[in-house]
Amino acid sequence: MRLHAIVEDLETARAAVEGGATVVQLRLKGASTDELVEAGAPFRDLPATFVVNDDVEAAIQLGADGVHLGRDDLGADRAREAGLLLGLSAASVDEATDAEGASYIGAGPVWATPSKPDAEPPIGLEGLREICAAVAIPVVAIGGIDASNAADCIRAGAAGVAVIRAATDAAALRAAIDEAL
Repeated sequence: MRLHAIVEDLETARAAVEGGATVVQLRLKGASTDELVEAGAPFRDLPATFVVNDDVEAAIQLGADGVHLGRDDLGADRAREAGLLLGLSAASVDEATDAEGASYIGAGPVWATPSKPDAEPPIGLEGLREICAAVAIPVVAIGGIDASNAADCIRAGAAGVAVIRAATDAAALRAAIDEAL
């Protein structure tokens, strides 16, 4: 769970895995289930845990390892029934402790990020630290993370980090994470 690369295309996913990403999350906002299934088919061949963003049915059809759902997304029960890893987003301790049945928590945004303009206000390292202390499952930090601050997230208690813009810089991120351990 150390490094989640959230990607829109196979080329970026391959580069991220080559750089050390252990999880690849396909995120195609606005895509239909059929479009996700078509785009996601080659991701199964990557040597990484494969997670689909927001769409439980696409994850099931693809034979993905898991699905990540935001606070307003539906399908957590269906994901658990299908045996998928279930990632749930949380921006507060209350949201994290309410994430029943999750395999991991995506906590953040830790810092402001242009990748998700409608994101909650940043929780900062202290908010991340509080979420990590409040739950027994792994926490993956997200939001404004790059090689310069990934280690801070690990030191705050996160099991890993998730990146979008920095996915192509996976090797530097992996080195920063390894240094923090």
